[in-house]
Amino acid sequence: MAMVSEFLGQLSLNIGANEPTYPTVVPAMDFDPDRDAARIETAIKTKGVDEQTIIDVLTKRTYAQRREIAFAYEKRAKKDMISALKGALSGSLETVILGLMQSTPQFDASEIRGSIKGAGTDEETLIEVLCSRSNNELVEIKKVYKELFKKELEKDVAGDTSGNFAKLLLALVQTKRAEPTAIIDYEKIDADARALFEAGVMIKGTDVPTWISIMSERSVPHLQKVFQRYKSYSPYDMQESIVKEVKGDLQKSFLVLVKCFENKQLFFANKLNEAMKGKGAKEKIVTRIIVSRCEVDLKKICSQYKTNFGQSLQKSITEHTKGDYQKALLSLCGPEE
Repeated sequence: MAMVSEFLGQLSLNIGANEPTYPTVVPAMDFDPDRDAARIETAIKTKGVDEQTIIDVLTKRTYAQRREIAFAYEKRAKKDMISALKGALSGSLETVILGLMQSTPQFDASEIRGSIKGAGTDEETLIEVLCSRSNNELVEIKKVYKELFKKELEKDVAGDTSGNFAKLLLALVQTKRAEPTAIIDYEKIDADARALFEAGVMIKGTDVPTWISIMSERSVPHLQKVFQRYKSYSPYDMQESIVKEVKGDLQKSFLVLVKCFENKQLFFANKLNEAMKGKGAKEKIVTRIIVSRCEVDLKKICSQYKTNFGQSLQKSITEHTKGDYQKALLSLCGPEE
């Protein structure tokens, strides 16, 4: 019965999020957590570790199912499965598997925490996660962040960033974005498009607070129409205007936001493609996107990737990664469509 209620729980989560999901990792049928736990226990105990079995089981189960396996494992082995996996695995494969043992909001929260903890800030990760997640995803991330780290996400972001860059990220973390409605308000679309133009391209300097409030408070469908309308005022589209008007991390953040408003899966496809240019791969980025999106929209990211780059994401992964890490990523992406 647990399986059914878990599955229903997942369904209701998706319905509330206003964004349809396109996962590559879906609930395994005829799921038996005890059988899976036994397979994992054997795989860990095998001399030299049977990584293939660990990959086969954990990349083909949803997070809800992996949790049930972890409970069953603890009952059987009298020890914690995550610690056992940590001890048995290493390198990039360990990062993927341990990432899968977290829910999507937990994984995102841990990525944010990792980007601001210690000396220096990993702005790229911070910008990618905060600027690409939906309002509902951010609400969940904030809640989980507090549970995991006993700290407020807002306080940590504020303590680690400054200036308008900090103001934009904090506005997003405050999750004030309007919900999409069936009503199209043409007057408001026009007013926002004009306000964005008058706050930027039309004047010397940039009225950044106006940009921040419009981009952090309006619904995504509304903003898509605003950016269309914007072109009737400005000689540059929104992305070009951002490049002309602001610099540094603020520019990067506004660009990620606008790219995600316009086509989020294309944003991730581009990011994966950039991470797999040249020899090898920027594994941190590839792992983060594939692990965090496999139960959200990775199926759509795969199709966007193929449309854009003329070859499948799976083929790029095969060319730029190797070994068990490659096997795990390919299994999470699923077969080529």
